[in-house]
Amino acid sequence: MKHLKMNNGLTIPALGTGTNTFGKEKNEFNAKITYDTTELRSAIELGYRLIDTAIFYRNEAVIGKAVKESSVDRSEFFITTKIPAEKDYTETDERVAYHVKQSLKALDMEYIDLYLIHFPLETNKENLRVWRVLESFVDKGLIKSIGVSNFNEEQLAYLIKHARIKPVLNQFQSYPGKHQQSLIDYCKANDVIPEAYQSLAKVDAETKDKLIEIAKPYHKTWSQIILNYQISEGLVVIPKSHSKKHQFENIDVFDFSLTKTDTEVIKNINGH
Repeated sequence: MKHLKMNNGLTIPALGTGTNTFGKEKNEFNAKITYDTTELRSAIELGYRLIDTAIFYRNEAVIGKAVKESSVDRSEFFITTKIPAEKDYTETDERVAYHVKQSLKALDMEYIDLYLIHFPLETNKENLRVWRVLESFVDKGLIKSIGVSNFNEEQLAYLIKHARIKPVLNQFQSYPGKHQQSLIDYCKANDVIPEAYQSLAKVDAETKDKLIEIAKPYHKTWSQIILNYQISEGLVVIPKSHSKKHQFENIDVFDFSLTKTDTEVIKNINGH
């Protein structure tokens, strides 16, 4: 597994798993929580250590359970969770603090590796206010690193300028057809790691056909080409799969390098 160094000196695996439908009936986002850890344990057995969840997914306890059930030491894992922007969670500093403590309790962990603001709040000042509460948890050692999710350049710039602790990472939607290249470039220029979600889910049929052709000489799948491309561009990726076969394919992307030509072709794929 490749690791990236964050701006606070700590490292993050370049590839992990999303979990927004894990531990739920029929793997449906809004379904009842079953506490079934089968798929998460299969990912852990295959070598996944970065696990991405959120309060909004309602399954932090499922992730905590899977980590406990594995024979892997807690220190080997990199657990990410997120606080929703909604007022119930963020209206006062007390609410923010309460929900961070609830995350620790649900995960049943002594610390969280990375805590993100899931979506920007209504104003930059509000983002900063919530951020300052997260900083206080870093001071206590209950959170190791803090970052954001779905922030644009302007929102991120404000936080970088005014925060005491710089965001280590910005997680946002990125895939061929919607790379969000300028946001990627901005993050990298400011030593904030860009992390892609939905790397595979929204790729259209025409793009998929192009990627299948690119993949042939490498004896890889179109999805492996995307993940390899994103990792080689300095992104962290968190593809999600409920199938052991696809989980294996998603993590089996470190044994080849795309040619410069193929890299440019992928970079220049635009959405329709």
